Amino acid sequence: AASHAKRLKSSNEETENQEENGHRDKKFKRSQEDVEDQNKKFPKRKIVLLMAYSGKGYHGMQRNVGSSQFKTIEDDLVSALVRSGCIPENHGEDMKKMSFQRCARTDKGVSAAGQIVSLKIWLIDDVLEKINNCLPSHIRILGLKRVTGGFSSKNKCDARTYFYMLPTLAFAHKDHDIQDKTYRLSKETLEKVNKLLACYKGTHNFHNFTSQKGPKDPSAKRYIMEMYCEEPFVREGMEFAVIKVKGQSFMMHQIRKMIGLVIAVVKGYAPESIMERSWGEKKVDVPKAPGLGLVLEKVHFEKYNRRFGNDGLHEPLEWTEEEEKITLFKEQHIYPTIINTEREEQSMVNWLSTLSIHDFNATSSGVQVNDRNSKSNDLEGSDGCDDDSD
Repeated sequence: AASHAKRLKSSNEETENQEENGHRDKKFKRSQEDVEDQNKKFPKRKIVLLMAYSGKGYHGMQRNVGSSQFKTIEDDLVSALVRSGCIPENHGEDMKKMSFQRCARTDKGVSAAGQIVSLKIWLIDDVLEKINNCLPSHIRILGLKRVTGGFSSKNKCDARTYFYMLPTLAFAHKDHDIQDKTYRLSKETLEKVNKLLACYKGTHNFHNFTSQKGPKDPSAKRYIMEMYCEEPFVREGMEFAVIKVKGQSFMMHQIRKMIGLVIAVVKGYAPESIMERSWGEKKVDVPKAPGLGLVLEKVHFEKYNRRFGNDGLHEPLEWTEEEEKITLFKEQHIYPTIINTEREEQSMVNWLSTLSIHDFNATSSGVQVNDRNSKSNDLEGSDGCDDDSD
């Protein structure tokens, strides 16, 4: 009898819990539906959001619906859009319903100071404030503009500007101690770095700077508008420098390999002639610099601005009023993450120690082995950028 009473009590408690959970779920669903019904009074419009984020701890920008194992920036963004009442819940599950498009895909660990996404949302009151209240502090929406109904942030983008922040000891001669944090970049070495970076300007065949593209693949040809290294600066006892690169679009790992090859030449591991050889048809072993310092800084919409920016209905996609917020975000979230992670994990120092094992005169077969190893590592989550990826 006691056992029966115990089972009966347990069964009743379970039923009560199920009812309570069901009631809670219904309550949440009802409140979500109330928000959506209320927000349907607001116009649904095509807009772009100016995003800044620190990519550390994320497996890139692009969301993989149904995969909770690898968290992405878009997971947090979509969640914030639903919770703030800008989109219905089913739009979060199927992003095509809100015509969502990112301007550039950034991969594992890569940050952004000026990412642009386009989508349709309900233009609710205090929309930016409400979205940001639902986001972690290392992801911010810094601006919003209305755009034409057929606008796609990826397809309408003319060019992207990335920067790569690195400790200047990366440019020290190979005989110099790679652990020397007191190293300072000389004027002569900076000039040499900039002379080599300027070689990338124009259109070249970058098949050696990515994987899975052959020398005859037309998509391996890319146009670089500018590439240079800025004056170095000291943070927490270490000297850093920023390399800027602007191009129409970039392939997976392209920027990191462009920088990796210049570092190899400046350090004395490879001859300057390797630059031109790398654009030829033969396979060249191009080292890939660490992903830590890579940041999407800005995206450009010159053609769109000329056509629609002054039509009286739409604003040009320029963000001069947001520049202060962008600078502040970089100072608070992006630079400290790169500097502290470099000091703690020494990703650049560890990578520099591998340059000596590269064969810069390797035969095709020798390089293919390196490529296979590289691809197997990339399966765990690459650290580059790929502006062509969907």
